[in-house]
Amino acid sequence: MPRFVVEADGGSRGNPGPAGYGAVVLDPATGETLAERAEYIGVATNNVAEYKGLIAGLAAARELASDAQILVRMDSKLVVEQMSGRWKIKHPDMKPLAAEAARILPRAQVTYEWIPREQNKHADRLANEAMDAGKRGKQWEPSASTAALDHGAARALATPPAPVGLPGDAAKGAAAVRAALVTASASAAKATAAQELADTLFADAEALTEAIEPCLDADAPAVAGSHGWGPDMGAPATFVLLRHGETALTPQKRFSGSGGSDPELSPAGLRQAAAVAEALAARGTVQTIISSPLRRCRETAQAVADRLGLTVTVEEGLREVDFGAWEGLTFAEVQQRFPDDLQAWLDSPKAAPTGGGESFLSATRRISATRDRLLSAHAGRTVLLVTHVTPVKILVRLALGAPPEALFRMELSAASLSAVAYYADGNASVRLLNDTSHLR
Repeated sequence: MPRFVVEADGGSRGNPGPAGYGAVVLDPATGETLAERAEYIGVATNNVAEYKGLIAGLAAARELASDAQILVRMDSKLVVEQMSGRWKIKHPDMKPLAAEAARILPRAQVTYEWIPREQNKHADRLANEAMDAGKRGKQWEPSASTAALDHGAARALATPPAPVGLPGDAAKGAAAVRAALVTASASAAKATAAQELADTLFADAEALTEAIEPCLDADAPAVAGSHGWGPDMGAPATFVLLRHGETALTPQKRFSGSGGSDPELSPAGLRQAAAVAEALAARGTVQTIISSPLRRCRETAQAVADRLGLTVTVEEGLREVDFGAWEGLTFAEVQQRFPDDLQAWLDSPKAAPTGGGESFLSATRRISATRDRLLSAHAGRTVLLVTHVTPVKILVRLALGAPPEALFRMELSAASLSAVAYYADGNASVRLLNDTSHLR
């Protein structure tokens, strides 16, 4: 019976954002690359791209030999645990993808193993090549692949592991499963025995799953993870999102972006800044304060910093969009003067305000890059981002995986607080939206 290793990965530049997947089929005895697959799939989340990579890898292995024993190795704990049957699949986007992957080959022929990201470089490189091709408006071509296989990892696949010690040793258990796949004979009986060995070695993992099963129920309190369930990913980076206090333009609901007069806080705005500073001091969790460069944000941030004994760092990427010729106008005035441009802006995130303003699409790219940079610099910390309506809404929309039109369906008051937690696996959880309790 043939034996293959499938390594798969997927990525999204924005989560959701431009996404692609990569998959490679390897000979476990030699480490030889038998097949490569990669594709740009448009806008999607990391998890969708990872599942697409799994599907492509399994399909490629089936094309080589439909009766093969497959060891799937991925750095996505979510996909590995869901496909192994240890975690429930509740997200509506994941269910059909998992079902499609399960139909490709009989369950008894496929075993799943989680590996660290650094051991999945071949598939990761393929996924990035696919996304790079998509950025150029093309699809990935096998002839363009430069995804070199990590031959050290390939040799490890072919090397028999040390004997298994305690049954609950997950690392040794995974090695034993790998060894069973490599050494199994062509008989169906031995293939079944390998599967039984895997089931036995993962007994402790099954028991752990049963212990946390109440937390996986939709009505139970959420634990760490992108959809309110999953493994403990450690302390997330938490962005507390504070919209600046009122300016003279705020009560009049006038467009006020980065291309206008850069107004200061009004007396009401100063009172709001003081109130939110007291509320954040009472919570006592903020460790860093980062502000948009615009005056109204810097003044709000400084009020909080003075109360908390912290300093303010200015981040250009947190500025409000430039509303072009609409700056200082009300919605009704824009509708009267620029009706076609306004309708185009409401209809498409690619449309920019009249006179060279910034589109929501451009703003999303800027804010996504800023988010990623700040997450890298502040892993595991609670950071106060003092910014504007559009950046806060974009960060919340991206965390929810909501479509661009969701920007018009969120209310965000002056000096309101929102919060998003970002986990080590790249997923996010919205914790708070438009809290104004400190202003009452």
